[in-house]
Amino acid sequence: MEDKRFNQLKERYNYMHDILAGKNNENLRLLASRLEELDSRFPALSARERETAVTSLEDLFNFVEKKIEVELTPMDRVRIVRNPQRICLRDILENVYDNYTEIGSMGEHSPDPAMLIARAYITRRHGKRVFNQSVMVIGHEKGHGEEIRNGGSAQPWGNAKALHYMKVAETENIPIHTYVFTPGAFPVEDTPGAAQQIARNLFEMGNVKVPILAVFSEGGSGGAEAVGLADRRLMLSHGYYSVISPEGGAAIEGNVKRGPRATPELIEKVASDLCITAQDNLRLGYIDRIIQEPNLGARCHHFDFFRLLRQEVLRATDEIVLDVRGMQPFRAMGKRSRRKKIEEGLNMENVRMSWNLSPSAQERLMERRHRKFRGLAGQAFIDPRTKWDLFKQGLNETFWELAGYIRYDLLRKRQQNIANFFGEIRSETSLFIKNQTAPLRRLLGKAIPPLRVKRNGEAEKQLTTLSDWNDGNERGQWSYVSPKAKEDKAVICPNSATHGCLDMWAPDLYGEFAGVCTNCGHHFPMEYQWYLYNMFDAGSIHEFNAEIEARNPLDYEGFDLKLEKAKAATGRKSSCMTFEASIQGINLCVYMLMAPFRGGSVGAAEGEKIILASERASKKRLPLLAYVHGTAGIRIQEGVNGVIQMPRCTMAMRRYIDAGGLYLVLYDTNSYAGPVASFLGCSPYQFGIRSSNVGFAGPGVIQETTGVMPPPHYHSVYKALARGHIQGVWDRREARFNLHQSMLTMGGRNLYYK
Repeated sequence: MEDKRFNQLKERYNYMHDILAGKNNENLRLLASRLEELDSRFPALSARERETAVTSLEDLFNFVEKKIEVELTPMDRVRIVRNPQRICLRDILENVYDNYTEIGSMGEHSPDPAMLIARAYITRRHGKRVFNQSVMVIGHEKGHGEEIRNGGSAQPWGNAKALHYMKVAETENIPIHTYVFTPGAFPVEDTPGAAQQIARNLFEMGNVKVPILAVFSEGGSGGAEAVGLADRRLMLSHGYYSVISPEGGAAIEGNVKRGPRATPELIEKVASDLCITAQDNLRLGYIDRIIQEPNLGARCHHFDFFRLLRQEVLRATDEIVLDVRGMQPFRAMGKRSRRKKIEEGLNMENVRMSWNLSPSAQERLMERRHRKFRGLAGQAFIDPRTKWDLFKQGLNETFWELAGYIRYDLLRKRQQNIANFFGEIRSETSLFIKNQTAPLRRLLGKAIPPLRVKRNGEAEKQLTTLSDWNDGNERGQWSYVSPKAKEDKAVICPNSATHGCLDMWAPDLYGEFAGVCTNCGHHFPMEYQWYLYNMFDAGSIHEFNAEIEARNPLDYEGFDLKLEKAKAATGRKSSCMTFEASIQGINLCVYMLMAPFRGGSVGAAEGEKIILASERASKKRLPLLAYVHGTAGIRIQEGVNGVIQMPRCTMAMRRYIDAGGLYLVLYDTNSYAGPVASFLGCSPYQFGIRSSNVGFAGPGVIQETTGVMPPPHYHSVYKALARGHIQGVWDRREARFNLHQSMLTMGGRNLYYK
């Protein structure tokens, strides 16, 4: 017996050594010396002496674990959740739920072993009666070091399976419990691509009509968001939730490309600066409650923790239901009474609480979910608008909604009847006049020879022949010409070796040719101003919300200076510009991500402007266009303030689309990561400018995370078109015409922009 206890102490020491990453810790040195001393004399001790020595050493271990717990750094916590001894989802199913059936998975024989789905129930008692409350359990399965689990990094088809069973739970009107145990999604671009599927999950989860509870242990960026959009979000006390892994953030901050990795000191610093711990996320408002774990993290033998987790899961699910069930005064009374009983030690297993929701409660649930995420990150950007400005804006919005209601909802219902009535009058009047004037027209026809119409050959040619970009009159008629057209130099096309393209003179290439190779059609990058002034009608651009400004909400070291440089260089306050404009007379609302401002990265300011643009488009009954001049993803220096924009903005786009709006996305240059995997990727109409790249992760990130270098052109728009991510590839010179054509032929059920 003592031999087993002594071996367990050795395992505890190895665990502490792993999570401290070999740091020169005085407490660890003390434990190592005591273990070595006891190990050397253990065989010679009597049974009683062994028991006394092991008990004394266990007390020392407990004391040291408490001491180390207080000194844990954020990176130590990251190593805790990644350790193979960490609890996994199977452990939770075995110890928190009373029974379960795993769905669609038998170890390696699974669409994705990193994603586990189970139909489970929790038993509750009320008096002598027993109730089995069903739930759908969905989450990442890391296992205990099983390689087939891929460290909990779900592939697109794993996230697709998760979404499918969320819809099943919605059909069966049972709650969903998701467990986030992932360092991030696996960056694969097969069909569907990682970005496509995460965007679909976010788009659908915002309107799932059953309670969703998420429990975070390791929440890595977009992979976490794929199942993390929930009504209540709990977090284990040693967990982390972050926009990027500390190693990835250190590689970016240290400008590490290839070869040596970032230093351990830099990784530790970035982990602290990103504010990734449970306490940080509770303070920032991105989780609702922390579940306290044992010292140095929950492991399989911590059965008291599983009992606590069971109580917290029951409590949180009950709270979601209580928030939306019944009349408001009674809901408030019920919650106050429940809170008081919980404080007095109420056992949640002895409470009878139905989790089924009525249709009206389901509607309140979705509205409450939207308000929850809409209100997040409000402290993470600068909004200098005064209360008077907001009041005037509110009056304008009220006017837009009233005008839209009168014009489209009230009058349009009668518009068809009125049109049919006047159409019949015109038809009958025309027939009557034709019959009465027939004799006179026959007489005049014999007396007056037919007129010969002189043809205009040039006008006839324009109407009957296709345009040709080689025609002299079609070239160079741009409202805006790139400054690169002033450079007196030759430009080599990157396809010259394979396509035989000749060198081009910069004034021709960037002037009349609009940055397009005349031989192979390769599109050279152009400034966002080229699209701004050549796609939209002259003088039609009206910017709004320009005063909303990006800031440094985490006080990330050195980031204030970087922001100021970006603002000075671009003259913008964020990477997003929102405006109204028109294309051939059709009015629309636009938000544009500009690559020159921090790579077009998205933070809280950009997210707020995107949401406001969607709300404005909905109230004014306008189509919404997202022009992506380029985006490097979510701004990592803002931490979770940035990554939370994925669900926030996606839910706003869902509401706009459900209201009948037309939402189009046009990608240019390079567009990657979080925005593509959420509020951009959720659009039903996505297009790409030729020679641009669209994907979930860049080649360097893929090689870093998978160890495999992706093949050439892995992210090209044609690859994105082939896997169904985008719906078309456009020539830059035809973007204006194609956008106009799209607005004439696509749209929501209202088609109110016509």
